[in-house]
Formats: sequence, C-alpha cells, structure tokens
Amino acid sequence: MNLLGAAGRAAVVSRPPAEIRDYEPADEPAWLRCRVLGFLATNWYDDVWQAKRRADLELVALDGGQVAGLLDVSVPGADATIDNVVVHPDHQGRGIATALLEEALRRLSRCGVTTLDAWAREDKAALSWCARNGFEEASRYLHVHASAAEADTAIIAKHGLVAAGAFLHARIEREAEMRQRFERVYVCRRMVRSL
Repeated sequence: MNLLGAAGRAAVVSRPPAEIRDYEPADEPAWLRCRVLGFLATNWYDDVWQAKRRADLELVALDGGQVAGLLDVSVPGADATIDNVVVHPDHQGRGIATALLEEALRRLSRCGVTTLDAWAREDKAALSWCARNGFEEASRYLHVHASAAEADTAIIAKHGLVAAGAFLHARIEREAEMRQRFERVYVCRRMVRSL
C-alpha cells in the first residue's frame, strides 16, 4: 500500500503477509487441512491429526478469509514450546510463519515467558527459518521410524504382541548405528530462543 507523505513523495508502508488472529473452533477443518498440506513435503509428513489439539496460544493467519498458516504454543511457565508452525504450500515464502511468530512473541513476552523452543528435524527450510528468527540449537537426539520388518529386529514381543512398526527415540551418539539399521532416521533438534 502506498501513502503520500507530507512532501508529496510516496512512502511505502509494508502490508502484513496475512491477517493474524486467534484460532476459533470454526477454523478446525481449514486448520487441519493447512497442517497436513504444510507438512506433506517435510519429514513430518506422517504426523497427521484428525482433530486439533489444544494449546495455550493458538494463532491463525488468514489470506482472503482462508487459513494460510498457523502457530500453536504451549506455555507451562516461563519456558514455552512451539507445538505447530505451518504455512499452507500455496502461501509459503511470503513471511507468514515469521509474522505469526512475531505476534506470538509479543504476547508471550507480556506473559513473562523468557524462553521459546521448537523442535526441528532435518528439514533445511525449517532449520533456516529457526536460524533467521533467532533460534539456536540447544540439544539433539534421534527419531527412528521402524517399519514392521525393522521393528521385529528391534523390539522383543511381549504378551503375544507383534510390532507393526514403531516410532522410537535414540541417543545422538548412536546415529551411525541407527542409520545403518533403520531406513527412516532423523536428527531431532531442540531450537531455543530467549525472549
């Protein structure tokens, strides 16, 4: 949007990439679609929900009345955690996730939050976004997704149960071993930003 200044020159006023507001229950179907489609091209592609899980701070970004992005934060105390930050693929690259974060940071700082963290896997776009927004890596471990065949070699069946697959955590020191043994292994990083 352009506005004419007092001297008659055009002053450029930046327009937010989307309208940001609190999540409303009526947003749930669009919120779920945005989350699924936004994660589809990442290594979180199989983290599908059928219903939205509650968070302490829930924001959506709207573009043309449609949910274009979302950000949920759990705030158990002075340390808060981003549970979800996702932008619909049709709206990525426009600064929506950063605009959502900026609004969340304004609200969190008023609530006495001193640290915000987020968990990121090996997704270069997510790690780059974290770095651009002041997050630094604090710790890491492994996420291991074992197929049914792989799970049989890793899990001892008890009570007559047979593993149909498994989601496991492992120490980062075992990365080479895990990558040799399992097809889907991700480094999961805790990214932290001080407020």
